[in-house]
Amino acid sequence: MPEGDTIYRAAVRLGAAMAGQRLVRSDFRVPALATADLAGERIDEVRSVGKHLLMRGEHWTIHSHAGMDGLWHVLESGRRAPVPAHTIRAALATAAHEIVGSSLPVLELLPRAHDLDAVAHLGPDLLDPAWDEAMAAEAAARLRVTGAPVGVALLDQRAVAGLGNVYRGELCFLRGAHPTTPIGEVAVEPLVALARRLMVANRDRTERTFTGDTRRGRRTWVYGRGGQPCRRCGTRIEDAMLALEDGALRQVQWCPRCQPASTS
Repeated sequence: MPEGDTIYRAAVRLGAAMAGQRLVRSDFRVPALATADLAGERIDEVRSVGKHLLMRGEHWTIHSHAGMDGLWHVLESGRRAPVPAHTIRAALATAAHEIVGSSLPVLELLPRAHDLDAVAHLGPDLLDPAWDEAMAAEAAARLRVTGAPVGVALLDQRAVAGLGNVYRGELCFLRGAHPTTPIGEVAVEPLVALARRLMVANRDRTERTFTGDTRRGRRTWVYGRGGQPCRRCGTRIEDAMLALEDGALRQVQWCPRCQPASTS
């Protein structure tokens, strides 16, 4: 599932292929960009901001969000992306590479001079190279302001950018917090510090792990393990749907012994 670490790796991979190169071809397969042509545009850098990706050119920026299934593929020139053609939303090319975006729910062109406006609403990015104590404090303050259960607050990109279902479930387990515990009852600063450490630890891994074990089926404490025994205490992992602020439902798992529900 694309979360901040996945998008960070995508930005690094895309940047290695595109930064300093000119596009020799562009084909955008979304109605709003059907007539756009960026051939000749030099890409200066590719960067991630939370779950958003920005291909920043001389004049234009290609902004995308991966949603649940979006991917960017970097291929040698002349190679075809290993995805069905109907899922392709953008097909770009430099002299040496084909860059294909598939299943992207958000894809738009923004004037370079104002491209950061698209991510201005986000909270501090856990993988921002400039991350410091002030950003950590801001993230903690924004989480508190949500007033939501911790399992909802961690998914609010306006509070802290980059976290998704996997990190949310694992963070709650590692901090011993039931997902429905009010954020005001949670030690927020250690939660943010742990989120940053985990994201940094996983940003260069092709397979993220929260347990320290990279073997398949051993990488998470609770995520995707509903009905299985807790790795720590053996109690059966619970699995339920949790409603977000917009009414959407997201699945979440927790250990009822390691993460007792709030009694308040």
